[in-house]
Amino acid sequence: MFGDTLFTEYFIFLIGLLFILGVLTTKFSSRIGVPVLILYIGLGMLVGSDGLNFIYFSDYSLAQHIGMLALVIILFEGGLQTKWSDIRPVIGPSISLATLGVILTSVIVAISAKFILDVSWLEGFLFGAIVGSTDAAAVFAVLKGQNIKAKIGSTLEAESGSNDPMAMILTISFIELITNDQASYLMLIGSFFWQMVMGVVIGLAMGAIAVYSINKINLDSSGLYPVFALALALLTFSLADLTQASGLLAVYVAAVFVGNSEIAYRHSIFRFNEGFAWIAQILMFTILGLLVFPSDLFAWDIIWKGLVISLILILLARPAAVFLSTIKLNYSLNERLFLSWAGLKGAVPIVLATFPLVAGLENGQLFFNVVFFVVLISAAIQGSTISMFAEKLDLSGPKRTEPMHSLELVSIGKANAEMIEYEVNEKLDIIGKTLIDIDFPKNTSISAIIRDNQLVTPTGTTVIKENDILFILVSHKDKKHVKKLLEGK
Repeated sequence: MFGDTLFTEYFIFLIGLLFILGVLTTKFSSRIGVPVLILYIGLGMLVGSDGLNFIYFSDYSLAQHIGMLALVIILFEGGLQTKWSDIRPVIGPSISLATLGVILTSVIVAISAKFILDVSWLEGFLFGAIVGSTDAAAVFAVLKGQNIKAKIGSTLEAESGSNDPMAMILTISFIELITNDQASYLMLIGSFFWQMVMGVVIGLAMGAIAVYSINKINLDSSGLYPVFALALALLTFSLADLTQASGLLAVYVAAVFVGNSEIAYRHSIFRFNEGFAWIAQILMFTILGLLVFPSDLFAWDIIWKGLVISLILILLARPAAVFLSTIKLNYSLNERLFLSWAGLKGAVPIVLATFPLVAGLENGQLFFNVVFFVVLISAAIQGSTISMFAEKLDLSGPKRTEPMHSLELVSIGKANAEMIEYEVNEKLDIIGKTLIDIDFPKNTSISAIIRDNQLVTPTGTTVIKENDILFILVSHKDKKHVKKLLEGK
């Protein structure tokens, strides 16, 4: 009894310590310019059995389940933050990169892997499929806060959010071909189209259901709305998976739909999921770090094979895929070069690399170690130089700044009202008007204005200026009307 209690306390202590170190690592990462995923993986390797020996972990199946759950959370948060107005102009190129680009990258890497790793052709194509996609978790983490031009940033976000399902479909298909003599190529092609099309359909349907539910259901506490939204994301993944559709694609599509709709408690939902996505990243990358044994990973045989494949992937496969996928799609040479360099690898390849191990393939351990090494090289070299490349190629956008203010509001769920944050941009007709000149609905009030990072207490004669941030207390039923009023529609 005492031993069980001691183990529980030890386990809780380690979890708390890992999260604290993970949060502090995030700050450290931004200062030295190293992608945070490397530091999380390094943290896992440090406390693992080949390091300080605090935790022994070698359950690939459990790591796979945890990784998939974390990816759902990360993709959902990334989709919520994605603006449809930004990705709509680049949706064609993004889809081309997410499909044709992944296939071309996988084929080139597969040919290299066949000879470098001395495996069969099917195993070579399996390896290519595992590392073929641009990783959403890595891209979202690296681009957050970077001043990359909107067109390029949106292309990368849309591509990475939609190509993980492609890599997963290819990986599962090649494992099926290797392990099942009865597997049909035609059946696998049909399965691919079913997964992609139905993933989009289910994502749109669940996104619409989520928006309707969030706006119509009056919960007792505003703190329940973020939990409810996340639960709907998990349900979306499960429903898609049960129908043999792409769960990851469905979650991303649903998140984009929700994030670009008018929903109650938007700020709370976004902030909660942002924090939860950070927890998912810390947990996932740390566990993946625990899963690898540095003594095996940094063996000379793995190092030289991983280095050669990494160079082929970074300098040949990804650029070839980008240039061929974006022919006649209105991208300049510099933009293509940047997209080629920004094809980051991260959690998805490592999670996919556990599939051959769980399936019991002969070269499963070799694949896992080499894929892990390739991810580390990609994250270290490409991830840490994203900003520098953008600057050198003249693709840096306006400096992104976060308003230095915060406003916490006590739950008013029963009052059927909320506080919305609205930023006044240069295109709005309300600039120069006083608050009393604007015909707000009854019981709607401007509670605060942030101007030049200073609080302005509003009165009827307060003049609205460009870049003002308005905090408006409004009922749910008047929310759309107030927005149209502010935008002059």
